[in-house]
Amino acid sequence: MSHNFAPGVAAQPAPAAPDAAREAAAASDETAGQTPMHGPATSGTLDAPEKAETRHGHAGFWTLLVGSVGVVYGDIGTSPLYAFREALVPARTDGILLPEEVIGTVSLILWALFMIVTVKYVAILLRMDNNGEGGILSLMALARKALGGSRIVFMLGLMGASLFYGDAVITPAISVLSAVEGLKLVTPALDDYVLPITVVIIVALFLVQNRGTGKVAAFFGPVTIVWFLAMALAALPHIGLHPEVFRAVNPWHAVNYLLGHGTGALVALGAVFLAVTGAEALFADLGHFGRKPIQLAWIGLVFPALALNYLGQAALVLEKPDTADPFFQLVPAWGLLPMVILATIATVVASQAVITGAFSLSRQAIQLGLLPRLEIRHTSESHAGQIYLPQINGLLMVGVVLLAVLFKTSSSLASAYGIAVTGTMLLTASLTFLVMWRMWKWSPVAAAAVMLPFIVLEFLFLLSNLIKVVEGGYVPLLLAGGLIILMWTWVRGVTILFNKTRKTDVPLVELVGMLEKSPPHHVRGTAVFLTSDPEIAPAALLHNLKHNKVLHEKNVILTVETVDTPRSNEADKVRIEPVGPHFYRVVMKFGYMETPNIPKTLVLLRRQGFKFDIMATSFFLSRRSIRPAAHSGMPLWQDRIFITLAKNANDATDFFQIPTGRVVEVGTQVTV
Repeated sequence: MSHNFAPGVAAQPAPAAPDAAREAAAASDETAGQTPMHGPATSGTLDAPEKAETRHGHAGFWTLLVGSVGVVYGDIGTSPLYAFREALVPARTDGILLPEEVIGTVSLILWALFMIVTVKYVAILLRMDNNGEGGILSLMALARKALGGSRIVFMLGLMGASLFYGDAVITPAISVLSAVEGLKLVTPALDDYVLPITVVIIVALFLVQNRGTGKVAAFFGPVTIVWFLAMALAALPHIGLHPEVFRAVNPWHAVNYLLGHGTGALVALGAVFLAVTGAEALFADLGHFGRKPIQLAWIGLVFPALALNYLGQAALVLEKPDTADPFFQLVPAWGLLPMVILATIATVVASQAVITGAFSLSRQAIQLGLLPRLEIRHTSESHAGQIYLPQINGLLMVGVVLLAVLFKTSSSLASAYGIAVTGTMLLTASLTFLVMWRMWKWSPVAAAAVMLPFIVLEFLFLLSNLIKVVEGGYVPLLLAGGLIILMWTWVRGVTILFNKTRKTDVPLVELVGMLEKSPPHHVRGTAVFLTSDPEIAPAALLHNLKHNKVLHEKNVILTVETVDTPRSNEADKVRIEPVGPHFYRVVMKFGYMETPNIPKTLVLLRRQGFKFDIMATSFFLSRRSIRPAAHSGMPLWQDRIFITLAKNANDATDFFQIPTGRVVEVGTQVTV
């Protein structure tokens, strides 16, 4: 995987197209030393997820299993609130709801859950880890490595990540709205308060993110377990009255429904897909919980509870075809308010899960160079995965509130929901085929035989959702399109900056030779110069010699590499080599799931015989002020976007956790 780096801000990784990767990596010294790295990435190892379990503390298997129920299945666990209701809408258009239409609809939902979630994600994708980590960016890293750095694969990963953010905005809005709407059934007088209550819950959820989710997360699993059990128990009495709903287990009823309803079946598929939204979390959270806890939770609790609830809703509709909201009407009158409260809590859990996923994805995207360097705060001393990104959190909150206010109901939002998820799943299936073929060394025929059915199925789901573009499906497309433009602009801008600065580069070895022949005055201590290209003399070093006319006793030319694995090999995390009597070239390696800590990692050099005093060490960074150029590789509007991104990037001092009192910055101006 190749990474490029951001200008204007020290040490910003930025990945680019394969051919431009090396160039972009050296784009500027203010990239604080990050450079592309083709690190060893493994795939398909069956024990890697279990290693992840030990990485996340000493939690036992059952603790991980309970936690996975809350975090991994929180999103898909709230789908029964609206999925079956929306799936019945096409069948109701003629005013007559036939029993076969009800059975056919619930059969479609059950088999969608089985094929996409059970087979594709639980059975296949959970074995396709990248050193224990999952998610579409991890899969993209594997596929790019297998293909030697493919531009097409890079774009697929870019699109998948962008669509995920669309999902992260829509999920809290539709989930909380669908739960609070249950208040209308308690008393119609509360109808006018549904939207205000929803907005208050959403805002409160985002405002507490900066405090960390560790304590709250401890309740996620138990609460979600209660939620799944409540859904199953509420359905049992209705199934007992109409056991014929079990006919839905026969896939013929699903096929017959599709064949007999023409275009209406395609519309129904779009709503049916709402039942599997959240499945991507199974793969994305692989590194947090491990493969086996996630698999057992699905097979032992989540899938049976979901299946029973959908069958129960179908039984209720068979008995009362005019039922408008079958989920909440499963429970008796005395249990309605408790169920609404429980549903609201469950939707908060689902929303929290997707928000946390957005934070994790953003960190991966930063490390892989898809986004500018953003502020990352760690909210736990013991769990590295618990992070908070204030900029991402603020943007998500604004987006979620706007969607809730503009669409007003969960039914309206349902039209916008499916496109983001189906798009991500289709891209995931395509990347999975590439990994099976090129990395697992399967024959293309065998890989196609396994993945083509899923690609076809998810393509049909995507088509069914594209029908709803005008009704609201444009929302995730606009969000994804905007993010793709931002990410691609970042990559292009970094490459252009490199091409402009490369002309003035001085080879490090050449500079060291010149200084040996004509040595400047030496001062005590150690100077660390961060650079993206270890072969080129950092601009900060040249400016220090030009203006201060001194050289430290020890000069470290430091480069930070982002490898294609979630975490770098501890034994190979830092290496040093001498370059002359006063110069040392140091390379640090961090995985894309890690947050770089330069001072902490420098300590590891003592094992290799390099001694230094952090209190006598100065860190030199080069900061470029970027101005738009009249003639560049990008149009003016894209130049301005790139400059804005660079200005809002987090300071390298914070990003690399360098003591602020030990940093010297040198400023220059450059056009892009």
